[in-house]
Amino acid sequence: MTTSTPRVRKLSLGKTLFILPNFLTLMSVLSGFNAILRCMGEPTDDDFYTAALLIMLAAFFDTIDGRVARLTKTQSALGVQLDSLADVLSFGMAPAVIAYRWSLHELGTVGQLIAFGYLACGAIRLARFNVLATASDGSPTKPGKYILGLPIPVAAAILICVIVAHVRSHTLHGSPPVIAGLVASLSAFMVSRIPFRSFKDLKLNARTTVAVVVTLAATGIVALKVHPSFAMVVLMACYVTIGLVEFVVSLARPAAPPTTAPVKSDGTP
Repeated sequence: MTTSTPRVRKLSLGKTLFILPNFLTLMSVLSGFNAILRCMGEPTDDDFYTAALLIMLAAFFDTIDGRVARLTKTQSALGVQLDSLADVLSFGMAPAVIAYRWSLHELGTVGQLIAFGYLACGAIRLARFNVLATASDGSPTKPGKYILGLPIPVAAAILICVIVAHVRSHTLHGSPPVIAGLVASLSAFMVSRIPFRSFKDLKLNARTTVAVVVTLAATGIVALKVHPSFAMVVLMACYVTIGLVEFVVSLARPAAPPTTAPVKSDGTP
């Protein structure tokens, strides 16, 4: 009787640790759902601003749920799939609805197609990521140095920061054709084969420290001189630009010659 008590407690703790990261993922879904609700009816600039903050809150939950899972060693295939489904709503559906209700609705059916295209490309990008991030036995694989296609949270962050910059500071032009071009570009980047850095293997050394300090300093200066939301737009734009430049450089770089197996004295490999 006394030996069964510790086993019950251990099982209860294990279940709690398994539920915790999934609960954080569902909080991301809740944030995205509330962002959509804020844009129903006749939304004002304050509603769009609140919806944007909710998307940022969803990004916060999306960031920590994976870290909590790794910290508690509760990573699972279920968590990977749940995280992707949450991203479809919080960073696919919600930003598409916000962009449509804010600007794209003035383009009529074309605006609807562009907003849906963003959602569709985001879903395709997440499905492709799941395939590449899953081993043959169904277990999650270790993330690499690069991610194929623009991550959907980054695409959502760019779109949301543009909306906030226009609503709060009017530093960016928010005409429907401009926003349509932005949304279409983000959609194309998500389903492209352009590798973007994941920063999963980022090591703290002198060069990395200098790069981080310079980036933060430049972002802070833009935030003080213009607006914090505009600084985030610049930061995200730099991330996309780095990915595009590295991709172009890799295309221009000559391919390495194929290696040949050593040949024995009798001529056989």
